[in-house]
Amino acid sequence: MAVYRLFKNKAFEPEAITAMTSAYADVCRTLGVSDRDHREANVVAKKVIEFAQRGERDATRLRDSVLQALRP
Repeated sequence: MAVYRLFKNKAFEPEAITAMTSAYADVCRTLGVSDRDHREANVVAKKVIEFAQRGERDATRLRDSVLQALRP
């Protein structure tokens, strides 16, 4: 998954990475983004990281926050 490349250089505990990975996968599935869509997948991953850096650790809330941020 594209998300691992972006997460690997950030300091997150294992539980956060699990929630972030789940949220990333859910957002990509909802938006129809695949890992081959590098630009779009990176946008999703960066948003997941952004909300996680703000302290969100719940996968559902992460997903919902990212979806809300990415929708016009």
